[in-house]
Amino acid sequence: MKAVRFHEHGGPEVLRYEDAPDPVIAPHEVLVRVKACALNHLDVWTRKGMPGVKVPLPHISGCDIAGEVAGLGSIVTRIKTGQPVVVSPGISCGQCAHCLSGRDNLCRSYEIIGGYRIDGGYAEYVKVPEVNILPLPEGMTFEAAAAIPLTFLTAWNMLVTLARVRTGEDVLVMGAGSGVGSAAVQIAKLFGARVIATASTEDKLEKAKGLGADEGIDYTTQDLVAEVRRLTARRGVDVIFEHVGGPVFEKLIPALAAGGRLVTCGATAGYLVQTDLRYLFMRQVAIMGAHMGSKADLFEIMREVERGRLKPVVDRVFPLKEASEAQRVMEDRRVFGKLVLVT
Repeated sequence: MKAVRFHEHGGPEVLRYEDAPDPVIAPHEVLVRVKACALNHLDVWTRKGMPGVKVPLPHISGCDIAGEVAGLGSIVTRIKTGQPVVVSPGISCGQCAHCLSGRDNLCRSYEIIGGYRIDGGYAEYVKVPEVNILPLPEGMTFEAAAAIPLTFLTAWNMLVTLARVRTGEDVLVMGAGSGVGSAAVQIAKLFGARVIATASTEDKLEKAKGLGADEGIDYTTQDLVAEVRRLTARRGVDVIFEHVGGPVFEKLIPALAAGGRLVTCGATAGYLVQTDLRYLFMRQVAIMGAHMGSKADLFEIMREVERGRLKPVVDRVFPLKEASEAQRVMEDRRVFGKLVLVT
């Protein structure tokens, strides 16, 4: 098959469009003919290399996959050959207490397809466990379906499962122009919150408002905390949806209302931060970390997509062989929503 792989860590130039061995499926696995695969920042971190994380090389990235079933393992019963499907990206043991309680993203052996150790969807074919296969909603394109799993799962886990967002609350969504940010705007509105979106340009803020954001803050020209206080009559927000880290994170705790919750899932601007602990205990706020979401969450998300209440946001589509250019666009932040590769 054709695939995009990297044989060493580095910049986008290390990505090679080349021949690779076809995946060989185990009895419990399904072979998927990839039609579309969306990009995520995880693809960039894996390509660059991370301290303490060993990635088997050569490696195929790509977590968000949609396609058609091309082959079935000997014990697969639920899926049919030729069926259009979307892939749930998290793989777990399926046997521990977390997995059996429906919290598989807490499994000690949790892995992401296309992440650090398992080959993913930057290829013509990928193999995944049968339990990770969901039917493609009727009428949905492969490109739209590929833009859903990782970002919507993460945003749902952060806002619904962890922060327990409620009607009437104020939610600050950092980086609303990103894939996970554009998902968060919609999920917060779905649960009746007032959404304050942040972005680096007025164009991105207008697009965020088109998804349901009530207010917008351009953090390149406006004082983030001062604007939050102004928009909330100095009260602060109930929930902060954060995935940036670094110096941005350090500014956010004072923007929380008493009893507020900050949920974070990323560190694109840096993973070492400082904060004043007095804000935490005197204002009784909570800081929570999130990693992906459960397989059950994705079923609920797909139902909301089918009802038209959540919408995947695709910015641009690239042919698979142009994966390096697509990653450059993502790193340069010239995107609103998701970038998608097609085979």
